[in-house]
Amino acid sequence: MPRQVRIESVEDSTNDQPPREESAPAESPREEQPRGGGGRGINQVALVGRLARDPDLRVTGEGVPRSWFVLAVPRSFAGRDGDRDADFISIVAWRQLATVVGEHLTKGRLVGVTGRLQVRQIEDGSGGWKTSAEVVADTVAFLDPPRKPAGEEQA
Repeated sequence: MPRQVRIESVEDSTNDQPPREESAPAESPREEQPRGGGGRGINQVALVGRLARDPDLRVTGEGVPRSWFVLAVPRSFAGRDGDRDADFISIVAWRQLATVVGEHLTKGRLVGVTGRLQVRQIEDGSGGWKTSAEVVADTVAFLDPPRKPAGEEQA
């Protein structure tokens, strides 16, 4: 029997996390699917790369921590010159994850990120529109040991 999903309304407009779903029994086994979408979509991203710069940790006006950083992800193929290019992908983390990222990650650290792709239209100063794409992180895994500060000797 297909299940019907009800999305709870979210009162906090700063919440970039997906709303929670609650299951409810379907009224009819022959419920019609919405046209054009063919059902549910999948928006899932998994990346492994190195931080291109230190994370920027800020707190919103409502007191919600937000951390932004750029992940350099090497491409799996080499160009004609034999060098591998990298894609530089913007990542944003919210709440407790943002605090951990901002306090413990630095430029050059190897991390794995899972999350969802978010694409927005932003008005620029001249009245035109720009497209902005970023990954909203659900998890960030530290894949290398923390680097020791300069001058500290190895044991």
